[in-house]
Amino acid sequence: MITAFDHVLLAAPPGSEGRLRAFYVGVLGMTEIPKPPALAVRGGCWFGAGDVILHLGVEAGFRAPRKAHPGLRVRDIDTYAARLAGRGAPVTWDDDLPGHRRFYSEDPVGNRLEFLEPN
Repeated sequence: MITAFDHVLLAAPPGSEGRLRAFYVGVLGMTEIPKPPALAVRGGCWFGAGDVILHLGVEAGFRAPRKAHPGLRVRDIDTYAARLAGRGAPVTWDDDLPGHRRFYSEDPVGNRLEFLEPN
C-alpha cells in the first residue's frame, strides 16, 4: 500500500548544482540534504522543507519539461511570490483551480514549479 511520496526527482543539466543550490536554498528557503557518497559522485543535489523532498538529478542532454511539474503548497502566497519575483524568478498567476490561489515559476534551469495555497 502506498502511504506517501518519498521524494520528487527533477532533472538538471551537468554543472548546474551551484545555481540550483542558490535557488532552492537561497530563494525557496529549503535545506540541502547531503547525498549518500555512492550517489553524490553522480552529481545533482537534494533539498527538503518539512515533508517535501526534491531531488535534482543530472541528465546529459537535459531539456526542461514544458508541462510536468511538482506542486508545492505554501503559506502566505503573496509574500512568497514577491520573494521569487524580487530575486528574478518568473511569477505567472493562474486562477483556474477552485479553492486555491496559485502561480507558476521556474528554477534556474527551466524546471516548471507550481506554488499553491488553499483559500
